[in-house]
Amino acid sequence: MKDNYRSRIDKAKAALEETDVILLGGGAGLSAAAGLLYSGKRFTDHFGSFIEKYRFTDLYTSSFYPFGTQEEKWAYWAKHISLNRYETGPTNLYQDFYQLVQDKPYFVITTNVESQFEKAGFAPEKVFEIQGNYSFLQCAKGCHNKLYYNEHIVKEMIEKTVDCKIPSELVPQCPVCGGKMDPNLRSNQYFVQDENWYERDASYKDFLLDAEGKKIVLLELGVGFNTPGIIRYPFERLNYHNENAILIRLNKDHPVGMEENKDKTMAFTEDMREVVLAFMK
Repeated sequence: MKDNYRSRIDKAKAALEETDVILLGGGAGLSAAAGLLYSGKRFTDHFGSFIEKYRFTDLYTSSFYPFGTQEEKWAYWAKHISLNRYETGPTNLYQDFYQLVQDKPYFVITTNVESQFEKAGFAPEKVFEIQGNYSFLQCAKGCHNKLYYNEHIVKEMIEKTVDCKIPSELVPQCPVCGGKMDPNLRSNQYFVQDENWYERDASYKDFLLDAEGKKIVLLELGVGFNTPGIIRYPFERLNYHNENAILIRLNKDHPVGMEENKDKTMAFTEDMREVVLAFMK
């Protein structure tokens, strides 16, 4: 097993050294491996009052809780956003991946929404956060395509939360239609794709066009089957149709891909940081 691991590491290192470009795809498993866990001690340490009041078990399922009032909803979401976006600095794992790819032309597409790629040093214009970002609020009905940076109001909500509720005057309202607001996360048909979203979408497509005919490493990190049509399946198709492509998949739970790509795929189920550090040796 150790010999097999060593040979996979050597093969992956060679592919990364020889490639012309690198396309990174980051999923929830990457942030989990970086320590941004939605359950366990990280959850219980920060959400004790919400757990006691609502019997929450983790940050993922609690995000779908049907709060009775906007005051309750925003008390929860302010803490959720703050913990994952503003209270957590750059993690070692994301910084390791930046060190690995920084000297090559690269682009990132990610379903993660906590800005860890940007915090780690990746150029913002080379990161496409396709599912949204914790930093912004939007009209809950998507009545217009502008987003609103939320750091100040989130901090104020947390400071003034009492019994899992914020004061009514802090409940955000859409400045255009006067309706409710939501975090800018893709959860329904009202998800707002602003001008920046379309610019990143265009940059992603341009990157793929420019990579045609070049050696490309598809570095897939912790991508499962929650939204496989965004990263996992497109990476498999790119690998299949491009003779110069190699797919390197780091995935503890879902390493197996298309049978047709087995000779062009290197899968690693080992500790993600251990693997990326081995790539850099």
